[in-house]
Amino acid sequence: MDLTIHWTFLPHDDPDASLAFYRDTLGFEIRKDVGYDGMRWLTVGPAGQPGTSIVLEPPALDPGITDDERRTIVEMMAKGSYARLTLATADLDGVFARVRSSGAEVVQEPTEQPYGIRDCAFRDPAGNMIRINELR
Repeated sequence: MDLTIHWTFLPHDDPDASLAFYRDTLGFEIRKDVGYDGMRWLTVGPAGQPGTSIVLEPPALDPGITDDERRTIVEMMAKGSYARLTLATADLDGVFARVRSSGAEVVQEPTEQPYGIRDCAFRDPAGNMIRINELR
């Protein structure tokens, strides 16, 4: 099989804050910025990788989700336990310094993990866990 990751989705609750984080802090390209019915979807992705995108979407829009489930999703987002993304870089310390200086919430400074990965972790403006692995 020849499969690639094309899109993945993360919820956001503030499109302007998300745009600033993913574009200005992480350096991602804005691929689409779509508004509809008072909501906004942002598609971002790493420069030079046009086939891989992250769609930042309003949370819990699926019509099959109940009001209780919507409340649970919003609560989990607020705690930072709903969604996550792992990125990778050859310059973990440089990326960590840049993201920390942006004011993003630091969850873990660069750490050598017992399972053989050196990484760090932040939360994006919606509370999503962003782990960044060091490529070796």
